[in-house]
Amino acid sequence: MNWNNLIQISFYLAALLLAVKPLGTFMASIYEEKPAGFNTWLGSLERCLYRVCGVRADVGMTWKEYAVALMLFNALGIVVVYIIQRFQGSLPLNPMELPAVAADSAFNTAVSFVSNTNWQGYGGESTMSYLTQMLALTVQNFVSAATGMAVLVALARGFIQKQTRALGNFWVDIVRTTLYILMPLSLILALLLVSQGVPQTFHSGAVATLVQPVKDGTGNTVTQQVIALGPAASQIAIKQLGTNGGGFFNANSAHPYENPTPLSNLLQMFSILLIPAALCYTFGYLVKDLRQGWALLAVILTIFVPCLLWSVQIEQRGNPLLTRLGIDQSATMFQSGGNMEGKEARFGIVSSSIWSVATAAASNGSVNSMHDSYMPLGGMIPMWLIQLGEVIFGGVGSGLYGLIAFVIVAVFIAGLMIGRTPEYLGKKIEAQEMKMSALIVLIPPLIILMLTALSVSVAVGKVGILNPGAHGFSEILYAFSSASGNNGSAFAGLSANTPFYNIALGLAMFFGRFWLIVPVLAIAGSLSSKKIVPVSPGTLPTHTPLFVFFLAIVVVVVGALTFFPALSLGPIVEHLMLNGAQ
Repeated sequence: MNWNNLIQISFYLAALLLAVKPLGTFMASIYEEKPAGFNTWLGSLERCLYRVCGVRADVGMTWKEYAVALMLFNALGIVVVYIIQRFQGSLPLNPMELPAVAADSAFNTAVSFVSNTNWQGYGGESTMSYLTQMLALTVQNFVSAATGMAVLVALARGFIQKQTRALGNFWVDIVRTTLYILMPLSLILALLLVSQGVPQTFHSGAVATLVQPVKDGTGNTVTQQVIALGPAASQIAIKQLGTNGGGFFNANSAHPYENPTPLSNLLQMFSILLIPAALCYTFGYLVKDLRQGWALLAVILTIFVPCLLWSVQIEQRGNPLLTRLGIDQSATMFQSGGNMEGKEARFGIVSSSIWSVATAAASNGSVNSMHDSYMPLGGMIPMWLIQLGEVIFGGVGSGLYGLIAFVIVAVFIAGLMIGRTPEYLGKKIEAQEMKMSALIVLIPPLIILMLTALSVSVAVGKVGILNPGAHGFSEILYAFSSASGNNGSAFAGLSANTPFYNIALGLAMFFGRFWLIVPVLAIAGSLSSKKIVPVSPGTLPTHTPLFVFFLAIVVVVVGALTFFPALSLGPIVEHLMLNGAQ
């Protein structure tokens, strides 16, 4: 670890923390329907949308009604995205004349973008038309992010409401989130990215003449190359802000058109964690106790910062096999040093490591380097952060409501330890809340481990492994961790665009998203019907450093105990084998 690394990390974290309060306050004002700028300017458009869609904005929903509306809306999204892909060859805005997407790939992609995962088993510029990228994928980037944020707001209402069944209106929450938060922020970021050279055009790809002609696979001489373009900036902006992660180009944010400059790299890294961090403050604001929001953010940083420092240190140390060959991997004024395999020379070790840890922690999944090429323990860090349940920042909204499920578990454990009825934010934690929280905590590991075991046991699963041994196992384990956690990043050595993996990963993404949302809404409904219990001398304070540390330990221990055996078969044994070869 050198001073350059520490300065970059400190600047990144400081900029992020400075944005938490202003953005968090703004989002809280939107959900409380207070004047906040955009909602006063666009109020007539919002009301027009309700009239056209027949929505009664003043009518609240029970948790079951909220869940049904959410599930129907997202089911419709899956159908629409699937149909657009299957018929894109006959639809406009297809200057490259790309054919229809295969059925299994279209299913996988439809579930992927609707579930806020954005797992991509295809090359964007060579598979999806401009219309598909915009109308199917980018639209889902907005509404899938808005769905997660709406569920978090419904959960916050469950804590503050007294003996009522209403959690708000799903249609109002998703419209306000999209119209007043996601769209303005995306517009600003897209313009900044365009200023850095990210394309935003409907023109077909540019044709360049090769300086040195080459032979293709059939022996024909190739003298020209088509350079893919398209409406990229608008999709990239919301892919980062909405913790979606799906790239316009196959190389994602390692592509020079998707991420051309150091400033574009910083803006995108900043955007990945911006809304998840600010939502902690928003939650504290909505439940009328800002200390709770800061405590949740402190828990997140308590786990995130050590993982980030560890990742940078591991990658900066370099590859021991190259050291044996006498290759200089030290950082100098001419090179960043360290393990540069799979990383862009223009970003170096620290920017690549910040991105890898942030994208895994935030359920974002975009990459500016290849996780498959990290050192074994360096690649284990993003994998393990996903396996914690995507609660360390996590997806917009979904990360925080997942962390609150851990809070309920921690409060229940603490209540048992001190012999008192567990409470959180004035509401008693009883059997219903614990059952639903247990589902939220246990469902992702169940999906990940069962499907990983299946994939390494059947021929159609093993055929996709390009790297044998421990690393091949890590590729499969990472794939299902990413799918179940709605992350979308991958160890690139796994050939996952096959019927088996498209279907298996699609199911993991669907259940990993919606089997968690329904229990969260059930918790919100249960809490909203309860009385608020006044604070007493026996009430466990949940905003103190002691509780922050206790909650962080609960999250880490659950993740460590659940996945340590699987990690031992993958990255840990690979690390031991690599270092044993010295």
